[in-house]
Amino acid sequence: MHRHEGPPLRKFVIGAAVAVHLGTATAGFLIDRYHERPPWGTDIAYEGGFVQASRIRGYDVDGTRVKSLLAGECALMERQGMGGERAVHDPAAWVEGCLDGAAGRPSRNQGTIR
Repeated sequence: MHRHEGPPLRKFVIGAAVAVHLGTATAGFLIDRYHERPPWGTDIAYEGGFVQASRIRGYDVDGTRVKSLLAGECALMERQGMGGERAVHDPAAWVEGCLDGAAGRPSRNQGTIR
């Protein structure tokens, strides 16, 4: 029976070193490019505001909360930090998502494939 030895040790070590170097360079580039902010941070912020306002809209029986959201409470919630970690990525997008969710409009990202 013939035993397969695999690639020579030297080629394996060189290949592994190249892979580690490329991975480190790619990670460094992404961190430098986005400053530890995910590239899709605007979408995260928008959806966070949209979901929060949709939940408030769903539990609002008499419509007073929805009216107050549309009258400026979305921006007030974001300023007070009620948007959470998602609003940090793009506060304006969080407010926009909140207003869309409160108004009952569909999400701007609904049905999009990126």
